[in-house]
Amino acid sequence: MRRTAPMALLTAAVLAAGTLTACGGGSGGDRNTLKVAFIKDTNNKVTVRDDYVETVARAFEKANPGKKVKLIPIQASENDYYAKIQQMMRSPKTAPDLVYEDTFLINSDITAGLLRPLDSYLATWADWKQFEPAAKAAARAQDGRTYGVPDGTDTRGLWFNKRIFKKAGLPQDWRPKTWDEVLDAARTVKRKVPGVIPLNVYTGKGAGEAAVMQGFEMLLYGTGQDQLYDPAAKKWVTGTKGFRDSLEFLRTVYGEKLGPDVSDALSPNIQTRVATELMPEEKLAINLDGSWLGQQWQPKGGGKPWPEWPSVLGRTPFPTQTGAAPGRVSLAGGWTWSVPRQSQQPDLAWKLIETFQSQRNALEWCVRGAQIAVRKDVAADPAYLKSIPGIGFFTDLVKVSRYRPALPAYPKVSAAIGEAMEAVTTGDASPQKAAADYDEQLKSIVDGQVVAKP
Repeated sequence: MRRTAPMALLTAAVLAAGTLTACGGGSGGDRNTLKVAFIKDTNNKVTVRDDYVETVARAFEKANPGKKVKLIPIQASENDYYAKIQQMMRSPKTAPDLVYEDTFLINSDITAGLLRPLDSYLATWADWKQFEPAAKAAARAQDGRTYGVPDGTDTRGLWFNKRIFKKAGLPQDWRPKTWDEVLDAARTVKRKVPGVIPLNVYTGKGAGEAAVMQGFEMLLYGTGQDQLYDPAAKKWVTGTKGFRDSLEFLRTVYGEKLGPDVSDALSPNIQTRVATELMPEEKLAINLDGSWLGQQWQPKGGGKPWPEWPSVLGRTPFPTQTGAAPGRVSLAGGWTWSVPRQSQQPDLAWKLIETFQSQRNALEWCVRGAQIAVRKDVAADPAYLKSIPGIGFFTDLVKVSRYRPALPAYPKVSAAIGEAMEAVTTGDASPQKAAADYDEQLKSIVDGQVVAKP
């Protein structure tokens, strides 16, 4: 079981930041209090992020006498969290000074004028050179300015239960090369191990971006080049066979009852249930999911302590549709610390970002939160490399991982994909009809800026 790094790391790093000489920006409000908004897990037992943020905040206060950090944990599904922080950031009366932003949403929030560029701070921050270029790009807008500092990234692959596989007569070193091989393994589990869910692929509107990114796009990005957005043409893509085939895969999973019950699959709480019930209770054989799952099973702060998981679970890359190069598919994402435009204390907020993203604290968060490091010095640290079983596997997937289109329209496009997924999952539409409906909706979302591909 992965152990957390000593808490002394946090305190030492914060104290090393020194005492603030000034705090600027904004008018009104308590100029000595910094408001920090972040997402809290819907499962009250999961306190990994809460514990980390709390510890950094209190050490920051100790290092900066007279300054206070007011934490605003927002317990909600991801979609509800996004809506809440957008609402808060629109007014100087409710805007936090520091906000935890999903990289998929950051460009739409930039376009809406909700975030403050950080380039003047980054220009004098020596640590910025330690960050990987792809991570920096995730928080960079079309205007060329940067609006957030990432605290890690993530990758995705297949988790499988070796005990269930043994009962099903499937190999312990499973390495599927095509979608068909994934489906065949799920069918074998259904036939030979009754009472177990063979395969989970997130779907529909309830799980929001988790379903689109961890479900649909893991499929779509394995069907060919530029199946969602064409960067050369600077247009969104319609009419692709890959889009229809991805929906067909979902139709197969839920039509053949290889996945969770449809009502469960479409629940906003499906991620929590998978991580804290279905996997540790060994009711799920194969799960297409993220690198961070190990945080859910640690003794302290996890939602479901599970000491046996390193020996019970195997990990393998998700294959491309027919085995075409590079043979593996992964999406990379992550979150950033950003400063709202309406923040009353931007200079103080930046000081806290520096603290969160010092080498020691960044290491602490990657170890605690099962994050893939975005700082080069953290990625090379022995404590990181030993932090969690499988960290090397998921870090290796970074080289083949793709990022979602970092464009303001993406959140609306994602919502349209979720609707198409749900229609197919429930059987309300065929893959062909759902894809056609998506194409029409897409044209409206992006004002006709589309290109058709076979």
